[in-house]
Amino acid sequence: MKPLFASSRAILALGVSFACAAASATEGGGLGVYPDGLENFMAGALPPPGLYGMAYAGRAGYDTVRDGGGNRVPVPNFKVEAGVLAPRLIWVTGRTVLGGQLALHAVAPLLDVDFRAGAGRWKSSGLGDITLGAALGYHASPSLHYLFALDVYAPTGRYDRADPSSLGKNIWTLQPVAALTYAQPRGLNGDVKLMVDINRRNGDTDTRSGQALHADYALGWGFGNGWVAGLGGHVFRQVADDSGPLAAGRARAHGIGPTLKYDSGRGWFLTVKYEREHGVRNRPQGRQFYLKAVMPL
Repeated sequence: MKPLFASSRAILALGVSFACAAASATEGGGLGVYPDGLENFMAGALPPPGLYGMAYAGRAGYDTVRDGGGNRVPVPNFKVEAGVLAPRLIWVTGRTVLGGQLALHAVAPLLDVDFRAGAGRWKSSGLGDITLGAALGYHASPSLHYLFALDVYAPTGRYDRADPSSLGKNIWTLQPVAALTYAQPRGLNGDVKLMVDINRRNGDTDTRSGQALHADYALGWGFGNGWVAGLGGHVFRQVADDSGPLAAGRARAHGIGPTLKYDSGRGWFLTVKYEREHGVRNRPQGRQFYLKAVMPL
């Protein structure tokens, strides 16, 4: 495996991109198309048939790069700040397939990326890589729900191999998903969203990022008045090597922090999560803050 940041070219490859619905390591030791820790409570529960609007908003910051041993890599003046506003449209069709509710969704992330390293600074704003997907949702009981989905990330964001603030990754990514929700108005609440990233090759760099397994999670306690409080975060493991000129070592990370949910009881709810990353290998280390809002249309 090629060492992370073996050259200045690898440092410039550290772009940060965002979309909704795998956090993966990518060529040069960067981040993947899915923002780590984005999902929160109710990740595995489909609502009744109908059209729903969802919006993710937040900001992520990275100021440290870690090598394969977890040691800090001396990248002068390294700092990345990335904001995201990602509207998501979900259509729960009312059709049943294999015993589950069929749902379709689309996400169009709007990004603002500010990347600094050494004496250089790169800034980009605009549309990132769009996500399209389909899901089958199941309701095992009034409290227990789960779903299976397949998301496709399309390379719609502007990409320039010489610009580490690029809004897209210039690759197609397939992402199988399984999610589970246990929700009670009063008592234990828990969610986990499991994802697998299957990345295609970047034609401009002839590099293919290795497959990755990752999960977002939340665990909390419901107080019976619409509020749930607890801890949430993400876990990431790259399970296959990169290939190509910008290949990096296998990456891993986990994040944890406080999370809140408020359910209005009238069909809309909000979640908020803040987390800091630990145990990072072969990728940038930072923090994330995300808000999710869901409402019927």
